[in-house]
Amino acid sequence: MSESSTQTRSFTILLVEDSPVQQALTRRALEDSTLDANLQIVDDGVAALQYLKNEGDYSDKDAHPRPDIILLDLNMPRMDGHEFLEKLKADERNAQIPVTVLTTSTADSDVTASYAKGANAFVTKPAEYEKFVELLNALGQFWAHFVKSPPPGDN
Repeated sequence: MSESSTQTRSFTILLVEDSPVQQALTRRALEDSTLDANLQIVDDGVAALQYLKNEGDYSDKDAHPRPDIILLDLNMPRMDGHEFLEKLKADERNAQIPVTVLTTSTADSDVTASYAKGANAFVTKPAEYEKFVELLNALGQFWAHFVKSPPPGDN
């Protein structure tokens, strides 16, 4: 995650994850990956919505840029991942931001509910660190280099 980039713009990932251990693991895995990404982290769905609206602690748009992708955990305090998805997809300014559910869950009910609420992908976190780095590389390469996203809504 170096300052210089061969991309024409910075690629920003918003990680919505309440576990400090998983936050640190994701940060380290991105640093060990081939991606040049700006990782922003919030603890739950309430903070994620504030981030996306540049409210409260996230009012500085330069320090808290609009994410190109959201990596979303499901089980969090205050507002879980499914409720966050509903609120995100109801907000026309941010509804088009791609969301990958990144969770330890393998429950079919979580998969079904996530897609029903607007997730673009559902990925179970691999137990092995090297596989997690590979997964982040693949997700980042796909969303940063191959997908054409719509322009941001009117913020």
